[in-house]
Amino acid sequence: MSEQELENLSGIELLSVLDPGDLKKIEEACSFKRYAAHEQIIDRQSESTDVFFVVQGSVRVVNYSLSGREIALDDMAAGTYFGELAALDGEPRSASVMALSDCLIAALPQEQFLALLEKHSSIALKVMKILARVVRTSTDRIMDLSTLAANNRVQADLLRLAKGHVRDDNTAEISPIPLHSDIASRASTTRETVARVLNDLARRNVVERQKEALVVMDVDLLSDMVEEVRGE
Repeated sequence: MSEQELENLSGIELLSVLDPGDLKKIEEACSFKRYAAHEQIIDRQSESTDVFFVVQGSVRVVNYSLSGREIALDDMAAGTYFGELAALDGEPRSASVMALSDCLIAALPQEQFLALLEKHSSIALKVMKILARVVRTSTDRIMDLSTLAANNRVQADLLRLAKGHVRDDNTAEISPIPLHSDIASRASTTRETVARVLNDLARRNVVERQKEALVVMDVDLLSDMVEEVRGE
């Protein structure tokens, strides 16, 4: 498949309601660029206002502490988008975004994005729902960081990862196996703490490390452990 054939937005969920003609106009307004794994796409506090679509690959939304420690906010796969906050309010970027893998990114200028929202109310509603979900997730994370000990934050992060993969037998397969450094970044702790918590959960038969996946053997039990310390 040629590079030109790859430069399309047919896989972007936000734009799935557009007819082929309107989608083509959005594609023509975009600039497409490839990024290598770990390459920065946007920098926090930059003045750019484009909205970005992840056509191929995956990206990570991050911030950094004063000491330089990375704080992972979200990982985004192909078909998603980011950068809408700066496009909506014209303020500097609230976070940095880097490529997790080699990826193809389409950048849509602010003016075209706002016109898209004005013309298509269903797309505007999707954006609002996604922003509402981000606010709820951020609120939960702030509460966890403020009230939970480090080991409990690791358990809460594992539960979040597991919830999207729960099977009928109350197990969940997390694949690929999450890196200790990634869990530590999200839970605001150290890799050593993550390793210690995972080893403890394995001894209690709550999790099991398999060849290509981390399996939560009892999702309900893990949920009870987190809810107990949350006071829910």
